[in-house]
Order: sequence, then structure tokens, then C-alpha cells
Amino acid sequence: MEQYAAWKALIVAGEETSVWQKAYVFFYQAFIENDRWQQYLNGVGTTLLVTLLALLLGVVLGVLVAVVRTAHDQQRPGKHNPVLGFLNAIMRVYVTVIRGTPMMVQLMIMGFVIFASSRDFVTVGALTLGINSGAYTAEIIRGGLMSVDIGQMEAGRSLGLNYADTMRFIIIPQAIKAILPSLGNEFIVLLKDTSLISVIGGKELLYAARGVVSRTYEPMYPYVGTAVIYLALVMVFTWLLGIFERRLRASDRRS
Repeated sequence: MEQYAAWKALIVAGEETSVWQKAYVFFYQAFIENDRWQQYLNGVGTTLLVTLLALLLGVVLGVLVAVVRTAHDQQRPGKHNPVLGFLNAIMRVYVTVIRGTPMMVQLMIMGFVIFASSRDFVTVGALTLGINSGAYTAEIIRGGLMSVDIGQMEAGRSLGLNYADTMRFIIIPQAIKAILPSLGNEFIVLLKDTSLISVIGGKELLYAARGVVSRTYEPMYPYVGTAVIYLALVMVFTWLLGIFERRLRASDRRS
């Protein structure tokens, strides 16, 4: 601590200091002084919470939209359910609007217009990210469902299964193995997109780094440190996804 104070005084006074001394001072004030590492830790906790909530919402929305759109597209010729057609039209508008507008704009609309009176920025951010992710997840899942041979659906129906059971027990298990890499990429993008909620006041990892920069007036170490933390989180997530994929392949070999 005394060494840090002495070297910092030299830097403030404009005295000549070594690269190592400057690095030590900037690192210390970015992560250690006043227990600032706790701000990053709290930011990581919020980032993971928002990612989890948005992930759950995105998967639920994605599966719902994908199943409805797939069911509509796979109707037999001459047989069109009007209710299914109406729901499909709504789903198409949802996917088109969400995928056609920037995430930042969606966050600002949700944070400053729709939920302007709310101070729960984390929940608003998670809701927005989940709705956004749902549109992309829906197209990924729909592509996987449509890639399964139509004969699989016909075989399930011929065995007496209804549409829902055929999708649950036959189509979806096959589709998951095909879409898992794409879903993994979408979830990684979602994790990194949590940094955007800082624009509406969400106190996640980037928000913590910006707070440190506003106090130290030295941006390199807080922002580079934030990038390293995000990289570590993505690497852990990728590792877990790889384990899941290997277990799926192992179950295929056993079966």
C-alpha cells in the first residue's frame, strides 16, 4: 500500500517512472484500491443472472415460435387450420421485427418507453434480451425441426401418437443434436450482449468497469480486465457445451 501511494504520487507529480511502476499503480487502483474487485464480482453475478433469465425466456419463446411455425408449414395440402395460420402470422411479425431492429434500440424502447417508470433495470434488461434471443433461437430450432425427414412425423402418427407426442418423442430429440452448435453460439452471443444493459442502468460487469474508470480516469485496465473476464466466461460456457455434446454423441453410440 505504501509503495502504491508513493509511486502514484510520482505519477501525479509528473515525475519519471518506469513502465512497471505505472502498470502496478494503474492495476492497483483499477482492481484493488477501495476493494474495487468487489464491483467486478458483483457485476459478474448480475451478468450471469441476466444471462440465465434471458436464456430461459429465449428458449421458451424459441421453442413455442418454432413449433407453431413448423406445424403451420407442415400442414397437409388442402388442410389449413385458421387458428394456426393466425398464430403463424403473429410469430412471423415477431421474428421479423426483433431480427430487423438493433438490440440497443430495443433496450432503449423497453427501458425508457415501455418500462420508463421501473427502476428494476436488471429485470428489464433480462426481459429484453430474452425476447431478442427468442427470435433467433426460434429460427435455429425451426431449421432443425424442418431438417428432420418428414417420414419421421408420418411414422409417429402411424403409431398412434398425436402431433405433440410425435414432436416430443421423435422429432425434437433428433433436431436437438443438429442445432446444438448453433444454439451454443447464440447463447454465447447472449452472454456478451448483457453488456448492453448498462445503457439503461443495468449494473452488470461493464457498468462496474465504467464506474471504476469514472473514478480513476484510467480506462485501459478496467476495460481490458472486463474483456478478460468475458473471455473467461465464454471459455467456461464453451467447455460445458462441449461436454454436453460429447455426452450426446456417447449416448448415440450406446443406442
